[in-house]
Amino acid sequence: MSTDVATLPRKNPLLQSRLGSFLAVFPLSLWTINHLWDNLAAFSGAAAWQSSVTTYAHPFSMALGFLISLVPLLMHTGWGLVRLFSFKPNNLAYNNYGNLKYILQRVSAVGVLFFLGAHLWKAFLAPRLLGHGPEAFDDIAREMRFHGPTLFVYLVGSLGVAYHLANGLQNFGMAWGIFASERSMRRFEPVVIIVFLVLTAMAWGAIFALYQAGDAFGPGPGHSIEM
Repeated sequence: MSTDVATLPRKNPLLQSRLGSFLAVFPLSLWTINHLWDNLAAFSGAAAWQSSVTTYAHPFSMALGFLISLVPLLMHTGWGLVRLFSFKPNNLAYNNYGNLKYILQRVSAVGVLFFLGAHLWKAFLAPRLLGHGPEAFDDIAREMRFHGPTLFVYLVGSLGVAYHLANGLQNFGMAWGIFASERSMRRFEPVVIIVFLVLTAMAWGAIFALYQAGDAFGPGPGHSIEM
């Protein structure tokens, strides 16, 4: 009995780490990639963007999609907050690349948390709860074009998402024992960089398409033409 109890503290952190990293990759990373891909429809105009991003075949499919992304997100966030409050940075003592990535992963997690909270409220919940339906293409395009803070938040927030997801793939490999050595981790580093660059390109491409489209709608009430 005493042996089993003594081993629990060593097993639980590993189980939690594997579960947290698994949720980050499946389904959150797949949902993120799909969401970025859908938003690239902004290059094809308002109708294509609305069809890809805000239109659902049935209300149940919208609720199911929301739950599939929200429940793992909440679980991963809870796991991440526990790790965030328990880690102690030692970058001054060990100023190396691995330590820099480690602290950037924690900092990006905080930024992504606030960004996703604001994005979910502004782009999904508020239009449906306080408005008359899903967010309109002209509204978000106008915001991107004529509201500097919104453009800045989306650029930086999506950059943080891209880094956190790409670096999280390496953490996933470590947690699940896929990388058995320092050498195998270094060999995977180019993949991390490529994933980061591709995700950033997709996100900023969608933002650029919305920014470009916003010019046709004008600044609207309450927006200044000057950025």
